[in-house]
Amino acid sequence: MLDYLPKDFTAVVTGASGGIGHAVIEALLASSKVGSVIAVSRRAIDRSDTRVTALAADVTTEEGLEKLKETLGERRLDFLFNAVGVLHDDTHDIQPEKRLEQFDADAFAHVMHVNAATPVRLLATFHNAVKGSHPCIVASLSARVGSIGDNGFGGWYSYRASKAAHNMLMKTASIELGRLNKNAIVLSLHPGTTDTALSKPFQARVPENKLFTPAFVAESLLSVIDQRTPEDTGSFWDWAGERIEW
Repeated sequence: MLDYLPKDFTAVVTGASGGIGHAVIEALLASSKVGSVIAVSRRAIDRSDTRVTALAADVTTEEGLEKLKETLGERRLDFLFNAVGVLHDDTHDIQPEKRLEQFDADAFAHVMHVNAATPVRLLATFHNAVKGSHPCIVASLSARVGSIGDNGFGGWYSYRASKAAHNMLMKTASIELGRLNKNAIVLSLHPGTTDTALSKPFQARVPENKLFTPAFVAESLLSVIDQRTPEDTGSFWDWAGERIEW
């Protein structure tokens, strides 16, 4: 697993209490290559493995990012997996828009902040930890609906726009990180429809055999990551290893 990275590599997984984030942590811990995992979520996960540091922090806030930076300390960062995202949020009265008249600027700003600004702020936080010449992988969850070329159905204005912005920010960051570390790989990943809280309200419309378990998605995405090289930095892939158009 993740043959590109050195033995005893340091990983950070955000959104660790969510379905995909938690499954990625479990998959990483099944490998003897992992040295340490900082598992970040708003409520710390309960994991007894000595390699895991469970950190309670909201990375959508400046305070949470600073707390994460302090936890990593002077260690270099080898692997970052970002699974933070929002599609619907009852506390903010946010649902995917079906029609133009449902578009709300405040809801849009919140979705953009979580899905687009937060991932790139994570990279800014780890700026010094990724510099150098060591192999480094950054993988951040996107969504196929963020593909402008693949948009044939409309709707979901805020979510689509936020994931399109996410992809542009990751692509742009990959260029800068390539100058700081020629061995860095930055990827946007589409996990497919996964059986998590994010997709729960919309699962009735998912075709048979297209609703995936978090464990399947984690293993699939890690396999896709495993096949990438620095020449692939700044690209967008789905869970099956197919490149997605912008």
